[in-house]
Amino acid sequence: MVKNIAIVPLRILPLLFYLAVWTGCNAQQDQPPTTDNSPYTFDTPSRDGTGKYYLGREISHVMGHFAADWLERPEREEEENVSQAIANMEIQPDEEIADIGAGSGYYTFRMAQKVPQGKVYAVDIQPEMLDLMRTRIEREGIENVELIRGTESSPELEANSIDLAIMVDVYHELAYPREMMQNIVGALRPGGRFVLLEYRMEDPTVPIKTLHKMSEEQAVREMEAVGLTLRENIDNLPWQHCMVFVKDKTLN
Repeated sequence: MVKNIAIVPLRILPLLFYLAVWTGCNAQQDQPPTTDNSPYTFDTPSRDGTGKYYLGREISHVMGHFAADWLERPEREEEENVSQAIANMEIQPDEEIADIGAGSGYYTFRMAQKVPQGKVYAVDIQPEMLDLMRTRIEREGIENVELIRGTESSPELEANSIDLAIMVDVYHELAYPREMMQNIVGALRPGGRFVLLEYRMEDPTVPIKTLHKMSEEQAVREMEAVGLTLRENIDNLPWQHCMVFVKDKTLN
């Protein structure tokens, strides 16, 4: 199932299962029309891909809401060092943050604890994921998380409204990465940060399918296309890049 891996540890078999079974679960919605000036090209899909290409990268299928249990797996902290990933973001207590593709809220609720005077916008296009987070918000009385149903091309955030946006293993699945990132850049305040976590393409020992990985080079190419600059790629996570991009302070 996984290229370049001779032996697959038993603890990551659920991860491979969900990537294999639940891709393509989401119905397509709010699709901008493809024009002659479109940044996308099309070819015969690979086994795990959509056949749609952006700047030379084939876009992968989407992991659907059926994988929520995997997102909340007990071993995730050990496998991905989520606490360190959040520490890398240097979150301030009064910041407003957007978790794009928040899923079950694994990162959302952890970040919410870091911003007692701020807020986390949990953005997802799947109503099932939003319902999962809503249940927890109501059960625990969480007041600084706001749910937003985004679309495939927009997080539906107001302009200049957030200090930080993050995507955790989501970006490679976006059907419209150019449009989505343009809208995210518009939502960032001048000097705002975009943190991109993606499994490292450069490391063949990372036990993830190829289309669910990204290289730093490819990520930089795609972020520069919308006006973001790589400040640093923090290399302290077991499997993932932690790339911090910034919006030019002169941009509105």
